Amino acid sequence: MIISPPHTSPGWIAGAESPQFDAGALAQAVTRIREPLHVLKHASSGAVGVAFGGELSGERSTEHAWLGTLPPLWPEWIGDRAFNEAHGVRFPYIGGEMANGIASVEMVLALAKAGMLGFFGAAGLSPARIEESVQRLAAELGPDGPSWGANLIHSLHEPALEERTVDIFLAHGVKRVSASAFMGLTPAIVRYAYTGIHVDATGQIVRPNHVFAKISRAETARAFASPAPSAMLQALVARGALSPEEAALAAQLPVAEDLTAESDSGGHTDNRPLGALFPTIRALADELAAQRGYPRAIRVGAAGGLGTPSAVAAAFSYGAAYVMTGSVNQSAVEAGQSEMARRLLAQADMADVIMCPAGDMFELGVKVQVLKKGTMFASRAQRLYELYTAHDSLESIPAEMRAKLEKDVFQQTLAEVWAECQRYFTLRDPVQLTRAERDSKHRMALVFRWYLGQSSRWAIAGLPERKLDYQIWCGPAMGAFNTWVKGTFLEDPAARTVAQIGLNLLEGAAVVTRAQQLRTFGAPVPPAAFHYRPRPLTA
Repeated sequence: MIISPPHTSPGWIAGAESPQFDAGALAQAVTRIREPLHVLKHASSGAVGVAFGGELSGERSTEHAWLGTLPPLWPEWIGDRAFNEAHGVRFPYIGGEMANGIASVEMVLALAKAGMLGFFGAAGLSPARIEESVQRLAAELGPDGPSWGANLIHSLHEPALEERTVDIFLAHGVKRVSASAFMGLTPAIVRYAYTGIHVDATGQIVRPNHVFAKISRAETARAFASPAPSAMLQALVARGALSPEEAALAAQLPVAEDLTAESDSGGHTDNRPLGALFPTIRALADELAAQRGYPRAIRVGAAGGLGTPSAVAAAFSYGAAYVMTGSVNQSAVEAGQSEMARRLLAQADMADVIMCPAGDMFELGVKVQVLKKGTMFASRAQRLYELYTAHDSLESIPAEMRAKLEKDVFQQTLAEVWAECQRYFTLRDPVQLTRAERDSKHRMALVFRWYLGQSSRWAIAGLPERKLDYQIWCGPAMGAFNTWVKGTFLEDPAARTVAQIGLNLLEGAAVVTRAQQLRTFGAPVPPAAFHYRPRPLTA
């Protein structure tokens, strides 16, 4: 931005377009973000307006005084250019890794082809499904094609699954991983982060694999923004998972060079407001980078609650290197979500979400945020948790309550559910069955977790007879998005592609940013200038 002090402001001679001073013209002018916008002051009235084209006169006696010029503002430039360059993307925008393949192969492909980064939602899927999906992504996008990634979720009860997922990622060249639900570092994420690091011919440390740590707490951010503990690195060397050279270089780099500050979001969330969370994480990352003398700055992105251009613009105004969206993409046509579930999402308001027990951390009382409207899942899941905390076994639950659970929630007998659990864990993790044999409360937890696990799959499959049991992870951004797109082409779920959602959020964020820039000159920017309306866009 170029600003000239008022007492030395030169004159301005209009070009083909006359200067504009009324509110309607100012609102229209901020949408032309890709053109230089000249800010003028009327010599007689003192009104502040704008002009496109024209030239400086060098004299102060003209009708309009020049106050400054806003340079072109492209959506590609609204974040940290270092992020775009490091990850080979056009836009500082990520489609997040919604679990159970909801962030589908098709979604990741669409984002990649639009110049954005997408993470495949590997959490909750079998190793075979994960491997099949990343093989397809690698084949369709190619080693030198657009960037993409996949999710590694912390598996509290199944560390072997976490290790197996990393094996798959390393074997098939997955270069970017979004690490979610981690409460601390594990050998699996550390092994992925540092495998293949080396020093190039210029003496720079090169890391082939990039970890994006999705965090909402300072202590977790500190762990990922620091080098891995020496003891963990040496243990990985001892078992042959890292070379001594890789472990030595690892001491000079953080586990993750990209931290995603996740505020109030769908699924696992601490419900933190972005305005409090982001500055805290940004300051911590800067402090650690300075203390450690890292060769590169740690980039911090923003996620959670980003369903409108104003929210995205606010995230970038905090200093976000990139933004990550989640809930809004779940209603997109590429989402691995049923049409019935996508239509429920498209009808949601901002308050139509609720916290309820999480299936993967049920016993710990950890909660996830889900869609409340149109489903009874949240209330039923909460009732199961209350029964779990109040009783030591399924048998100790009053017979009347057990009968009600079988009829309304499980829709089969508890014995039949337990038989399904036995078949599942015999193949997946037999240790759980051994524990359940000697611990009746653990057996109860596995039975209750069956419902929590199946409920998201019923939504993905769109089973009409299970509609009231759909578990649809969702944050308030979904309702805000629906309000924003009402009356536009994006109101129809059939028109919601991830590319159109992303392009319109970024375009709108640039327009909102331009309106705020113009306001700093004292221009009477009307409220309408901050309300960008979605329209079909091309990348």
